[in-house]
Amino acid sequence: QVQLVESGGGLVQAGGSLRLSCAASGGTFSSYYMGWFRQAPGKEREIVAAISRSGSITYYADSVKGRFTISGDNAKNTVYLQMNSLKPEDTAAYYCAARSSLSANAYGRTRWEYSYWGQGTQVTVSS
Repeated sequence: QVQLVESGGGLVQAGGSLRLSCAASGGTFSSYYMGWFRQAPGKEREIVAAISRSGSITYYADSVKGRFTISGDNAKNTVYLQMNSLKPEDTAAYYCAARSSLSANAYGRTRWEYSYWGQGTQVTVSS
């Protein structure tokens, strides 16, 4: 069973950047596809980005395409979310998620396709 710990959240002005990290332990990192989700107050948890366990396939929500980049480092058992050109509407708690997969190129787009979750890190973007 894998444990996920997010870090890197904080307060940033609109137009700024943050890099979130998700460190995984207790499992074989390269066996999991990974995703980043976010949840704003009063809203449902939504997918932000996902990456296959091979790292060759990525997915982005339309709202973040061209601004956010997901990447993974198998040597460090860590997945990152580089967030640029941040907007106030990006304000939310961000969660890392993982699921074991036999397919090197599979990934999940919905929360129900993930088995493990981190505790979340808050991102606040001021206008």
